[in-house]
Parts: sequence; structure tokens; C-alpha cells
Amino acid sequence: MSSMVLVVDDESLIRWSVQERLRQQGLQVSEAENAATARVALQENPDLVLLDVGLPDANGLQLLEEFRAAAPDTPVIMMTGDSSAETAVAAMLAGAHHYITKPVNLDELALICGRALETSRLRRELRAVHEKSASDYGFDHIVGSSPAMKEAKTLMGKIARSPASTVLITGESGTGKDLAAKAVHYNSERRDGPFVNITCSALPDALLESELFGHEKGAFTDARQQKKGLFEQADGGTVFLDEIGEMSPILQAKLLRFLEEKTFRRVGGNQDLKVDVRVIAATNRDLKEEVKTGGFREDLFYRLNVLTVELPPLRERVGDIPLLAEYFAQRFAEEFRKPVRGVDKEGLKLLTGYSWPGNVREFRNAIERAVLLCERDRLGREAFSTLGKGGALRDDIELPAEGVNLEQLERSLVEQALERTSGNQTQAAKLLGLNRDQIRYRIEKFGLSR
Repeated sequence: MSSMVLVVDDESLIRWSVQERLRQQGLQVSEAENAATARVALQENPDLVLLDVGLPDANGLQLLEEFRAAAPDTPVIMMTGDSSAETAVAAMLAGAHHYITKPVNLDELALICGRALETSRLRRELRAVHEKSASDYGFDHIVGSSPAMKEAKTLMGKIARSPASTVLITGESGTGKDLAAKAVHYNSERRDGPFVNITCSALPDALLESELFGHEKGAFTDARQQKKGLFEQADGGTVFLDEIGEMSPILQAKLLRFLEEKTFRRVGGNQDLKVDVRVIAATNRDLKEEVKTGGFREDLFYRLNVLTVELPPLRERVGDIPLLAEYFAQRFAEEFRKPVRGVDKEGLKLLTGYSWPGNVREFRNAIERAVLLCERDRLGREAFSTLGKGGALRDDIELPAEGVNLEQLERSLVEQALERTSGNQTQAAKLLGLNRDQIRYRIEKFGLSR
């Protein structure tokens, strides 16, 4: 469907000339000879408005302000016989997309209209994306009615509405810290700003610093051009720092300076840059213990720990499992076009009796697999036949008569622990009853660092 352009001008010849030229571009055109008819025509939601400054019943600049308030995504091009700079400046300050003087060059006007319509299309698409994101990450998408989850969601709502610049989200791996961060962002006044995220354990220090703060051309060997970091890119929005507990002490100090002063320097730069961002940090570590052992800066911890949301593990909110089962079963049934309508009693009994060391992430994956393979309308006990396999060893396990390769068994357990915790060494160590040094030794020993 072609775009609609509204031409507002009291001169019929100008309206006719512009209409004929724009129709050659494949555009639909509607006309208004004064402000009164223009206000009515605006209700048809045109994609672009061409507006004369001098109308018989209103000042075009005042009408421009009305249009911008009523339809902020619709660009307005001002037309006038007054070539003075003051009028042009006033139009641009009032929000005009462009300003052209009469007599109008119709070919130039057609080109300007094409660019303005592209801008209009991009604005509408961006707004649609933001609206969909706000819908997808509403607090109702964080499933759970247990007291702990109700408390967490209530706190997230208060934080989202607050001007707080730092937020800390804690919880075991798989509890949904990334979803909580997005919910806070998309339900805040920053929702129209960027949401950028990075996992602090995913990159070495030098690359992580460059990703966060950016770098100047020539700052290091491969810095062939200037690069804006995530803090610059997220100006007006939110930066989500996942696994903040894995950040090195040097970067912790630079992050603290940024949080305190809201200024930073690109790597290799000497100019202080200022941005307005909210920083949401997340960790599955106990930062208080990390502070005691020297693994995390005390001053940074207190700076982050102003507003803290703690997400409970799934084993501590078993009452939410039926709700989660219904939610994910319906979601994946729609996605995979399967006739699954939920989980039966025996299936729920199995799900509620399992400890879920991988929390909601593991639960989601189990339901997804079950829906994919199910040929019935209900997920029964057999749909979760692999649940818990590869997990913790039972106390009553007996050595097979033929024996085992102990080193091979150890490697397999380390691999399974890393896989279950998405590569998080701290959580993998907990599953195996090891400390960080012991798990790292085995990772190097078996060549599992990749």
C-alpha cells in the first residue's frame, strides 16, 4: 500500500502541482486548504505532512506544534514564501523534519518527501519493536505466584518506576536474571532507549574494557578506527552486565568510577565522556563472600547493592511449577504446532519432585523437549524419562563388576556439570562439591576450557 501525504496550503495551484508530482512517485495525496480541514485530515493518519506557514485561519508554526503533539512519528515539511533564517530556525526548533521555500522545486520536493517517508517508516517500525518488547517483557511474563516471586516482582516494578541508576540482581544460574533485567528496562521511562547486555566472563579484560568503554583509533594493534562502547551506545537506556562477579579488579575500579561520576574515557582517549544510563548488574555469586576473600571490591559492592532483587531457586518455589509447566507447554505447543494441552498429574508429580539444579532454564528445556517428542495431548511421566540423568550420583551406586575408568568418569562428570550450568565454573564446582581452583585444574587437565 502506497504512503499517504497530506498537503496543507491555501493556494489551490500549489496543492494541485504538488499533488500531481507526488502521484508520479506512486504516492497517495490528500489536500487541506486551511487549518480546520487539516486537523480533520490528520485523523486519517497520513505518513507525511506538507504544511504551509501562512494559512488564513492559523499560524503554520502553531499548527506544526499541534501536529507534532498529536502524531509525533509523522514528519512535517514546512513550506513558506519567507526565506528568512529566523522562520527556518523557528520551524526546525518546533520539530519540522525539513524546511523549503517557495516557489517550490517539485523535483527537489519529491526527493525530500522520499527521505522523510523512509524516516517515518523507520520510526513506526522502531516504535512497534519497542511496544512488542514491552509486551514480551511485562512482569506478567515472569511466571510465579509464590510469596518469594510476588515480592521480587513487586520490587522490580518499584525499581522500574524509580530513577535508580544502579540495580543488582542475584540468584543461581538459570533463575531468570536476564528476563528480570529486561522487565525492569521495558517497564521504565527508559523503555524507548537501548537495552544492551554483555556477559562479563565471556571476554578477556582488554576486549571487555573496549566493549564497555569503546576505543580510539590506534589505541591498540587492531584498533583501525574509533569505536563507541556499550555505555555510549546505551545513552538514555540500560546496560545489563551479566556475571559481574567474574569481572577483574582493574575493570571493577573503572566501572566504579563510571558509576560514581557517570563519565568515562575510551581506551586510548583523553577526553571525558558523559552518558545517562542505568546499569543493571547480575551475579550468581555471593558477592559478600567475594568481598571477604578479596575477589570483589567492597566499594563497588556497596555501590551496586543499593537496590537488590534476589531471584529464588526453583526448588524453593515448588508451588510455581504447575504454573510454569502450563505456561511453557502452551508456548511450545503453539510454536511447534503440537496438540499438547498441558501436563497430567503423574507428569506434575515428577516435575515437582525433582530438585531442578539448573532452575527455570533447565525446566524450560525439559518442557520444550517433551513437547517436541510428545504424540499425546498431555505430557505424562514418560515425557520426562531423561530428567536428572547425568546429575548427581546417588549414595547407593555400586561399582560395576567389570570396573570403570575413573579418569573417564571424572571427565564425564565435569563435562556434564559445565553443560548444565552453561559453562559457569563456579556453579559447576558446586554441583561437584569442588572449589574454584579444583574445577579449574580439572578443566585444564581434560582440555575443556573451550
